[in-house]
Formats: sequence, structure tokens, C-alpha cells
Amino acid sequence: MALLLELQRRIPDGWFLRRLMPALLFVLVAVVGGGQLGHRKWDDVGLARDRIAGALPLNGGLTADGAATLLLVVLAAVAVALAVPLGAGGVGALAAGAWPWWLASLARRLTRWRVRRWTPPQEIGREAVRARAAGHELRAARLDARRARAAPLRPTSPTWSGDRLRAAEQSARADTGTDLPGEWTRLLLEVPDASRAALGEARDAYQAACEALVWCVAFTAVGIWWWPAGLGGIVLWLVSWRSLRRAADGLCHTAEAVVALQRTAPPPPA
Repeated sequence: MALLLELQRRIPDGWFLRRLMPALLFVLVAVVGGGQLGHRKWDDVGLARDRIAGALPLNGGLTADGAATLLLVVLAAVAVALAVPLGAGGVGALAAGAWPWWLASLARRLTRWRVRRWTPPQEIGREAVRARAAGHELRAARLDARRARAAPLRPTSPTWSGDRLRAAEQSARADTGTDLPGEWTRLLLEVPDASRAALGEARDAYQAACEALVWCVAFTAVGIWWWPAGLGGIVLWLVSWRSLRRAADGLCHTAEAVVALQRTAPPPPA
């Protein structure tokens, strides 16, 4: 554990623990689970151990075949780790509502569906008051929780994160005239170190949540050949989707706070 922590400190952005280690786990699951066990022998731990031992014979020292197999596994893990940020960029664009032209029709349908399901938080609050007055405490508690999650404005994006990011952009533009997407780099250069660190951490958390969704898709795909991987991918999806919403909300709150601080900060001395 001390070695892993030291590697994390030495490798920028925790690349080793955040990308390479999950990539190595994914390659092992795909090769052993999907390629060797399959659905019929999904829980045969002995077979998995024998196949790994056969591929990496270490009793008499590492042979040429064993070294070649180990090198291929490492190279595959590195390739997957390098591909994950690319996939996370696509996930981040979809979460932000910037869908490509060939998905525009689906984006419009999702937006209309979200508009039909949307209820103003004020209306939900009134329903909660009426439910509590009628003695339905459980329904009132559910309505209160729904009101806390409800978007204050009518949806204009196919995703909740897209609406939240647009609301932050509009708030910054209305308060200070700052165009967050276009002036993000300038904002990072102008703000104090504490604000820059907070923005960096919030952006990194959003990126990590997008990468987690990429791993969800990858493990779910392996579930076609080895169903436990698919089950793990689905569970990870449920957790990662909530993490993405929290990360998007945290990024927006941080950006709004930094813009507000910039507005009230005294001008630099001449």
C-alpha cells in the first residue's frame, strides 16, 4: 500500500491508480472471465487460477512465453488506460448536452420527455404541504426529497447535468458578463491560487465521474461473455450516474462562487 501511495504521489493526476490499475483489472476480467470461463463456468475459480498459472509459469523463473504474455497484458492495460480519457470526453459532452448531429433527433426526444416529466419545485412543495396536512408523512417526505432534486427551470437539455451547466453559465454571464466556456482558461490564470485549486479539483472530479461511466460500459460489454462482469457494470453505472450529477453540481457551485468572488474582489493596485 505504501508503494501504491508513493506511485500516486509521483505520477501526475494519480494516473497509476485512477486509470492504469482499473485498466489492468479490466484486461484480466476480459481475458480470464470472458475468454476462459464464460457463462457455463462463471464461478470456476480453480480453472481461472490454472489458466493464469499456465500463461505465467513462474516456478522455474519467468520463461520467454510467460514474459511475452505478461508484456502483452501490460501493453493492453496501458492502451485501455490511454483510451479511457477519450471515451470520458465523449461522455462529458453527452452529459453536458452537447450531442453530435447524428444524435440530435434522440436529444430532442429526450428533452421533450424531460419537459413532460418536469414539475416546478414550488408545485411539488405545495403537494408536500397538502400531503402532510392530510397525515401522509411518508408521501410528504418523498415529495420533499423530490423537490430538493427538481430543477428550478424548465429543462432545455436532454440531460440534468446539461441544464445545470447551462444555468451556471447564464448566472455567470448575467452577474459579471463572464462566458465560462469561452473564458475558462483566462479565469484559471486570473483567480488566486485557492480558487484555481478548487476549480481544478471540481473539474477533475467531473472528469473522474465521466471516466467511471466509461468503465461501466466496458465491464457491461464484457458481460456478454461473462455475466458477473455485466452485473458489476450495472451496479457501477447506478453509483457513477449519481456521482456524475454530484460532480456536475459541485463544478457549477465552485465556478459560480469563484466568479462571484472575482466580482467583489478589489482591483489590483496600479
